[in-house]
Amino acid sequence: MKKKTEQEENFFAALTDLVAEKGISEEAFIETLKNALTSAYKKQFEGGAEIVVELDPEKGKIVYKALRYVVEEVEDKDKEISLEEAKEIDAKYEVGDVIETTFIPKNFGRIAAQTAKQVILQKLHEAERDSTFSAFSDKEGELMEGIIRKIDDRNVYVELGDKKIEGVMPPQDRTPTERYAVGDKIKVFVKRVKNSGKNSQIVVSRSAAGLVKKLFEQQVPEIAQGIVEVKEVAREAGYRTKIAIMSNDSRVDAVGACVGNRGSRVNAVVEELGGEKIDIILWNEDPLVFIYKALSPATVNSVTVKGERSAMAVVPDDKLSLAIGRDGQNARLAARLTGWKIDVKSASSPEAQALLAANAEEEDYEEIADEE
Repeated sequence: MKKKTEQEENFFAALTDLVAEKGISEEAFIETLKNALTSAYKKQFEGGAEIVVELDPEKGKIVYKALRYVVEEVEDKDKEISLEEAKEIDAKYEVGDVIETTFIPKNFGRIAAQTAKQVILQKLHEAERDSTFSAFSDKEGELMEGIIRKIDDRNVYVELGDKKIEGVMPPQDRTPTERYAVGDKIKVFVKRVKNSGKNSQIVVSRSAAGLVKKLFEQQVPEIAQGIVEVKEVAREAGYRTKIAIMSNDSRVDAVGACVGNRGSRVNAVVEELGGEKIDIILWNEDPLVFIYKALSPATVNSVTVKGERSAMAVVPDDKLSLAIGRDGQNARLAARLTGWKIDVKSASSPEAQALLAANAEEEDYEEIADEE
């Protein structure tokens, strides 16, 4: 009966410890260990026979087998055996059969053991990483807190959660008005969890519209409870956000819930976003009413349909610049929020006068006028 070698005892002791420590299934570890030992042997004895390693953790044994294929004419004596020689071993052998020979490797010492250990640790690291990413798979679209651990020429790296997994914040997901420093505590939106081997990655964002939504959910219990619903968010990170909300309970004022007592709730979100302006818009299923409200804080006289998902908003002459916003920002965000193309015109403009005059002659034109 083959006695266990010191090498076998060490391997199976390590197996027991690592399975308990890393929480990896014994089956997965055994498969990793078999591949590692095979790889280590082939590296030390390059060009030799084809090797298969079998492990029996119950008995604590490692079995090495050399494979040779039965052929008519031998071209590689390490991997092949002639039919004539095979039949001397057992008359039942035929061409194409595989003969397994159990052996104990000679001089399979320190170098091979180190190689096996390196491969094992690599596989364990991969298994641990996959396990961690699996645990993060349900975090996509969530708000998380982290600590900035590294900043390079391209990315900001954020340590997330108890397992301290690394999230990557690329340039397009940073807020242009923010400055980041190693050691900063930061709230981020988990934009994407991607697990694909070596390219596994958790992408986090400070510029995503989802960050604003999650911050309001954190500050406003009525949103977390589903009483108040966030319908749409349009954002230009660092500068302005428009968030459209509605109440699912007629007794609850959606805007009031989001603003909070003396503005406490919305101010908490603004502070987290570094002073970014936030317009809280009451959502309406009528697109014209929704557009009317989306152009807040500007006063709007009327909104008229121009074409397919296209409308003209008419505003007082002295409110035109406010309705359009700096560099067109207010009108642009309103368009993103509503999903409509919005043409903002002053009340005295020829375009507004012409369109309103033409519509006045029709009985069924659609318009929302200033009734508030």
